Amino acid sequence: MQRTRWTERRFHLDLPPGWMPNVLERLRGTHPRLLVLATGLNEERATEQANGAWSIKQHIGHLSDLEALHTGRIDDFLAGAEVLRAADMQNRATEQADHSARSLAELIDRFAAQREDFIQRLGSLDDATCSRAILHPRLQVPMRPVDMAYFTAEHDDHHLASMRTLVGTTK
Repeated sequence: MQRTRWTERRFHLDLPPGWMPNVLERLRGTHPRLLVLATGLNEERATEQANGAWSIKQHIGHLSDLEALHTGRIDDFLAGAEVLRAADMQNRATEQADHSARSLAELIDRFAAQREDFIQRLGSLDDATCSRAILHPRLQVPMRPVDMAYFTAEHDDHHLASMRTLVGTTK
């Protein structure tokens, strides 16, 4: 089955703000899922690319690279910005980083620390901030913090699925 490209996905952002604990739990689950995916992988295999696509290490590095965007968007909500900060759709941070030179454990640990900060900050938002909606620049739809958290969890799953495919297709 052909997967839908991330940039072609559309989202129904209608979760009640009270679902934030559920979405936070899903975000917490990305780190353990990365650990399971990495079980039994050696460093060489985690660096292999298929058809020029990112390696497992590059996917994990990318998730880590984006944590600054996610936490920055919390700052946007707190500041009452009109538009959320935009992602770099060319993924320059990931393309320029040498994630392959880092160990798999280091990449996963780095992601885990950054994600924990993101989760803590999201979980500490007050009700007024949680009800604030700000325009997402690419999707051109308003997002509340719960929507942004859901969007982030979907993005995690997109990359986890790509990594799962690589685990099955790499040598």
